[in-house]
Amino acid sequence: MKQGIHPQSYRFVVFKDMSNGYTFLTRSAAASKETIKWEDGNEYPLIKLEISNTSHPFFTGQKVLVDTAGRIDKFKKKYAKK
Repeated sequence: MKQGIHPQSYRFVVFKDMSNGYTFLTRSAAASKETIKWEDGNEYPLIKLEISNTSHPFFTGQKVLVDTAGRIDKFKKKYAKK
C-alpha cells in the first residue's frame, strides 16, 4: 500500500437516499456543508445520494425508471448555442 495517499480524517457521516428517504450512518472522509440529527441524538454531516442499494434496480430486482430527462434537458439548456 502506498504511503500518504489515503485520507486520515475519517469521521461518522449520514448518507441519505433522496429517492426513497433511506438513511444510514457510516464513516467517510467526504466533505459536507449540511448536517442532520441522527437516531442517537448526535448531529452528523449529511451526504445526499440520488440512488443507493435500496433504490437501484439491480439490487431491488424491480424495473424502476430513473428520471434522467431533467438532467439532460438542464445540460442542453446550459450549453446550447445562442
